[in-house]
Amino acid sequence: MSTWNVEILAFEGCPNRGRAIELVSRVVAEIGVEAMVEVVDVADDEQAQRLRFLGSPSIRVDGQDIQAGADERNDFAMACRVYTTDTGMKGLPDERWLAEALTRKQPPR
Repeated sequence: MSTWNVEILAFEGCPNRGRAIELVSRVVAEIGVEAMVEVVDVADDEQAQRLRFLGSPSIRVDGQDIQAGADERNDFAMACRVYTTDTGMKGLPDERWLAEALTRKQPPR
């Protein structure tokens, strides 16, 4: 069976780290897809640059950030991430973005 790779990138002490993990777990379970979920602890600016880290928390499905247009950004930093959603500024991405990323195509074989 094919499996999605979902990464949650966050730094230690991020106030939304746990909520991001809960969000991913819940959405994966609700959709019923197979997913390998990995929490990536970003430790410093060097690692943030190398990982193309847009702030904590960031969620990627098969290496692609779930926020539209995020792959075009280059403001990598050890910072809290803020998302512009339909309901305003949030510390977590819209769960629809994750659901869409997990259902828009088949996972790699």
